[in-house]
Amino acid sequence: MKASIYLVTVFILLLLLLPTAIPHDYSDALRKSILFFEGQRSGRLPKQQRMAWRRNSALNDGKNLKTDLVGGYYDAGDNVKFHFPMAFTATMLAWSSVDFGRYMSQHDFRHNLVAVKWATDYLLKTVSQLPNRIFVHVGEVQPDHDCWERPEDMDTPRTAFALDAPYPASDLAGEIAAALAAASIAFKQANPKYSAILLNKAVQTFQYADSHRGSYTDNPGIKQAVCPFYCSVNGYKDELLWGAAWLRRATGEDSYLRYLVDNGQAFGESSNYFEFGWDNKVGGVNVLVAKEVLQNNVTAIAAYKDTAEKMMCSFLPETNGPHMSYTPGGLIYKPGSTQLQNTAALSFLLLTYADYLSTSSQQLNCGNLKFQPDSLRRIVKRQVDYVLGDNPMKLSYMIGYGERYPGLIHHRGSSIPSVTVHPAAFGCIAGWNIFSSPNPNPNILIGAVIGGPDVDDRFIGGRTNASETEPTTYINAPFVGVFAYFKSNPNFSG
Repeated sequence: MKASIYLVTVFILLLLLLPTAIPHDYSDALRKSILFFEGQRSGRLPKQQRMAWRRNSALNDGKNLKTDLVGGYYDAGDNVKFHFPMAFTATMLAWSSVDFGRYMSQHDFRHNLVAVKWATDYLLKTVSQLPNRIFVHVGEVQPDHDCWERPEDMDTPRTAFALDAPYPASDLAGEIAAALAAASIAFKQANPKYSAILLNKAVQTFQYADSHRGSYTDNPGIKQAVCPFYCSVNGYKDELLWGAAWLRRATGEDSYLRYLVDNGQAFGESSNYFEFGWDNKVGGVNVLVAKEVLQNNVTAIAAYKDTAEKMMCSFLPETNGPHMSYTPGGLIYKPGSTQLQNTAALSFLLLTYADYLSTSSQQLNCGNLKFQPDSLRRIVKRQVDYVLGDNPMKLSYMIGYGERYPGLIHHRGSSIPSVTVHPAAFGCIAGWNIFSSPNPNPNILIGAVIGGPDVDDRFIGGRTNASETEPTTYINAPFVGVFAYFKSNPNFSG
């Protein structure tokens, strides 16, 4: 009898100690991750605007340079439009449509294309005066950050900045070329005419990037205006490979294949390959190019695939060599200003590479060890579930998802009462009073994935803690494709 009681007690203890997974509604997460972009819109909003607390803003952007730069996205919780991260956001939204659109409902797919087009319509404006001029960003950073104002009330300078040939902008132009090329694939069936416009301008933009080699922040005037927020720390060569890779996929032309072959080693496709984000495209280049090696056996670019495999193997603890770091709660961790931007971008690459392996009926080769694609998918699912609330804090890092999510996020428009309920403008000083208020944000920025926890899974929160509570477009964009996959495979367990 005592033995039976002992065994039952041990069994109960084991059940209590075993990790329990929280079921998640990935369909809801996908819808909300796309809806978030409506809260970041700049310019004249359409009648179909669903994030109803937002209104028109920045309707004179570009006026100082006698051009139309109305539209696009605010990158984060401020009111500046930085074209470099905006272009990366567009690329990732388009890649989500291209590779994971089949997992989306028609409704979600259509709304994601709307989000892509809001960015690409604007990016077409930024390169409308090529081959002589490219527009870099709109808004003066310091005055903007000195005020806490909703976009609808902005009275800070909306200065537009541009670079004229022969000043280089290979990183900026290369990313814009990638975004337009990726979007041309996304729109090929839905809007062939628009797709052709995007591809034509992508080719022209890449020519500018390659002809005037150098970083856009090498220019002293631009560096002063952009840094330290979106300096091109990683240089420009990765964006040249990135632009060429997307143009190869969009056109199938051998000239871009030769470009990748001729410049891969010199431009660093095999160095610093553990990174991927708005500044460093190396990891993304390798995964994107590996698709042709895996599925079409294009051996001339096999080096990219080999480097992509090294990156993938680094996520698996069983392998030898360098490894990615994880928090105690299982979140992919890389040092940076906002943790979840790394998690989002790297998760997207893991899932994409797993998809390329599956469609080519191949395994991941890590030295003498081989792994099925599901080994990578399991890691990604852990990241997704962590973000949605399966974490030590038991907190959803997507605003508006689940029962518990941060109520005070570092976002001007969300924190200040909407013009729909408070038509009178809030001045700069009045805005700071709201910033320091303990009251939750009155406008829920639905779907926003914020910066997230620290290396020990701790989350303090608060508007003053921007690294933890500020959302960005380039955190959300990679998650769109990831949520789409698990929406169609909700019971995936590997």
